[in-house]
Amino acid sequence: MGVQITPSILNADFASLGEEVARIPSADWVHVDVMDNHFVPNLTFGPSMVEALARSTHVPLDVHLMIEDCDRHAPAYVEAGAGSVTFHVEATRAPVRLAREIRAKGARASMALRPATPVEPYEDLLPELDMLLLMTVEPGFGGQKFLDMVLPKIRRARDLVRKHGLETWLQVDGGVSLETIERCAEAGADVFVAGSAVYSADDPDEMVRALRARADTA
Repeated sequence: MGVQITPSILNADFASLGEEVARIPSADWVHVDVMDNHFVPNLTFGPSMVEALARSTHVPLDVHLMIEDCDRHAPAYVEAGAGSVTFHVEATRAPVRLAREIRAKGARASMALRPATPVEPYEDLLPELDMLLLMTVEPGFGGQKFLDMVLPKIRRARDLVRKHGLETWLQVDGGVSLETIERCAEAGADVFVAGSAVYSADDPDEMVRALRARADTA
């Protein structure tokens, strides 16, 4: 698998999300940040919004749940049309069971780690996952500064994926831009979430292509 660019609509115009997604036809996925104002101090979308968005675009939806009690709520997002659902291990009681349920319902299962959460304790879970998301900012708000402290964790995660001969995608989210994406790619990431960098650009789709080219060089 090559580089994948997944623009986050957290920085898009919420009043016209269909049109905003149409501005990024080169994207591999559309990243949808779901926040409940409990697990993180922000409030965004729910399943009904995901369902409406899924009807308005052919680009698959990569739903990132930053919510409490993922075990109970995650399946609803698959039913709403998500192609991939990411749950935070810090908010999940039974991650293996949840990953299997997400897969059984027809979506890709992904697990996210906050910047300070180590990857090594979850080595045995990697075969249950289609993707591992390493947050490169504290989850909750767009536009934050990239945390270089996560780069060694990206390298360790890539080593674990290789060690087990897996095809698990390694995603990074937070502060991804033309200035930081190469460092992430060199460390081993292959799926990149970019919000502010894409939707603050004059031509969001041109930025998607520029980010892809920059990551490819690494």
